[in-house]
Amino acid sequence: MLLPPSETKAAGGDGPPLDVDTLSFPELNPVRGKLADALVELAADVPASLAALDISIRQADEVTRNAELWSSPTLPWLSRYTGVLYDALDIGSFRKPALVKAQRRLAVASALFGVVSGTDRIPAYRLSGGSSLPAIGTLSALWRPALEPVFAGIDDLIVDLRSGTYATLARVPGAVTVRVVTEVSPGVRKTVSHFNKAYKGKVAAALARAPRDPSTVDGLLRVISRAGLAIERTGEHQLELLTASH
Repeated sequence: MLLPPSETKAAGGDGPPLDVDTLSFPELNPVRGKLADALVELAADVPASLAALDISIRQADEVTRNAELWSSPTLPWLSRYTGVLYDALDIGSFRKPALVKAQRRLAVASALFGVVSGTDRIPAYRLSGGSSLPAIGTLSALWRPALEPVFAGIDDLIVDLRSGTYATLARVPGAVTVRVVTEVSPGVRKTVSHFNKAYKGKVAAALARAPRDPSTVDGLLRVISRAGLAIERTGEHQLELLTASH
């Protein structure tokens, strides 16, 4: 299951500094190292960093995080990302057996690391999928040639919960997508924006905790439905999660 990242991240950590050689999908390490070095170099120029990262001077501490990428402590990625989706996932409530399943089943699309999964440990950082760095250019142009072969080589069923910005970084052939919708009138549905992340977090939690790995779209439907969510199949690889009107 491929999750979007979050702009907000937990501070600190209890692990050693970043070592890209310990991360999943080592074929991505050349791009990871190049991006990390570029962010550290850019952090020496705070105004340029603020512009490239599209943040304000009130968020200058994010530039400091980038300056310390290679030296700051790390956390498991499931503990690093915070925000609405990760609040709904609530990884802190997972007991050991469920946590092991979550580490095996969940991955996050990352602007800096491409994709991380399992027990990967990462530092706090600031970089968005839509960013363009002076020394790099657009992230989509950098990541697509590296990431797409990785996704193409995964035989398991992939549920793609990424946001549009991160979906542009790489295509995932055959992935199942989930659209969160509400019914505005009989037979008329519209995409939900405000509660989108929360519901995707609930979907992630349901699939992470499932007794067995669903291997088909129908199997996904059953797991998500058992979690009390109203889910329908609307195409070969498309699902719609129907939410109540707010």
